[in-house]
Amino acid sequence: MSNIVQYIIVRSDLKTALSWPLGAVLAQCCHASTAVMHLYRDDDVTKSYLEDLDNMHKVVLGAKDEDALRKLSQKLTENDIKHKMWIEQPENIPTCIAIKPYVKDDVHKFVKNLKLLKE
Repeated sequence: MSNIVQYIIVRSDLKTALSWPLGAVLAQCCHASTAVMHLYRDDDVTKSYLEDLDNMHKVVLGAKDEDALRKLSQKLTENDIKHKMWIEQPENIPTCIAIKPYVKDDVHKFVKNLKLLKE
């Protein structure tokens, strides 16, 4: 399945308004992606995605702030889109959402209003 994609949505205000270092922001994406892969490791689409490691397709998008991230998580939950919202500890700050791998047409409509994350 070559049209499988994993979307990762990270708060763009972590780097700007909150002055997090780039490495810390990237770590949030890694945490969320690893967690969602583990949670849905038995899912058939996730298995297909992981069978071709050299051709994984990920798209990293930016959410404006915590409120936007929470609203997206709620919308995904309401539509039964499996995802993991990473909550950084011990600060208890929601930082990132990783959606499990899906066929692009099944999930793109939920994130199409978000822009690619920029530095």
